[in-house]
Amino acid sequence: MESHNDEQAADDGRPPTSSPILEALLENARNQQYLGRRLEAAGDRVDTDLLGDIVRHRPILEALRAEPLDRREIEERLDVSRATSHRFTKWLDDQGFVEKVDGRFQLTGRGEAVADEVLRFEANVRTVHRLAPLLDIICEDHQELVIEPFVDSRVTHAEPDDPYQPVERFISLLSESETFRGFNTTHMAPLVLGGFHLQIFEETDTEIIYLPHIVEKLFETYPERAREAIDRGHLGLRTRDTLPYGLAIFDKRVGIGGYDEATGLMEVFVDTDAPIACEWADRVYAAVRADSDPLDERKSDW
Repeated sequence: MESHNDEQAADDGRPPTSSPILEALLENARNQQYLGRRLEAAGDRVDTDLLGDIVRHRPILEALRAEPLDRREIEERLDVSRATSHRFTKWLDDQGFVEKVDGRFQLTGRGEAVADEVLRFEANVRTVHRLAPLLDIICEDHQELVIEPFVDSRVTHAEPDDPYQPVERFISLLSESETFRGFNTTHMAPLVLGGFHLQIFEETDTEIIYLPHIVEKLFETYPERAREAIDRGHLGLRTRDTLPYGLAIFDKRVGIGGYDEATGLMEVFVDTDAPIACEWADRVYAAVRADSDPLDERKSDW
């Protein structure tokens, strides 16, 4: 995945400039743990019954968010009776979420905003359920993970009858990519996996950030090939004493791997080609890279 932000990140060591959308997502993620306290301080919490009612009226909010509808169209769109549609619209009217214009119900500005938040909540809850295996594994690090970009991601699990499915998915994406950047990828492709290392030594323009002992082991396992790839400028290695979950950045997709610390095996791999996720991955990689060390001359002689 090529990024127009890479040059800036390499020049000054700062994370690349993000789009306003990503900046808003990142700011929201940073503030989420304090939202409860901020709401308490404001002293005006929303009644839980009202919150429940808003969620229950999600279908009509979503329908009217798309376009204004008359009574008959609401009944047909939602497959409800006239009495039910009347109850729905009366509730929306009581809350100030809807108004009637030329015989059709349309959301007010307040109603549109509530509809958007309900849909965002549903999308995020769905994403959390889909990413649950990953979030459970990386729970200590997941504050760095922004949920929204992964709403339509592909989730590959290790199954009892096929424990290597996540690794196979990772390798398949690498084989289709001309470039690769990542960190903490040992669990995505263990050092004993020769096919992966042949790819990064000879086929793919690669930069990886490893834990120091993993770099040492890499040179012990593939001493000649690793040195040759580095000398050709084909492989860049950096080290960092601690790393969060595994991150993989391909030409057109990004992936995150979660692994079992006891076995070292990757248990789940989540990947997507969503532009906002790719932008998020660029930013995270640049931040981790800026806090890593390049492989020096002494270490390259391992």
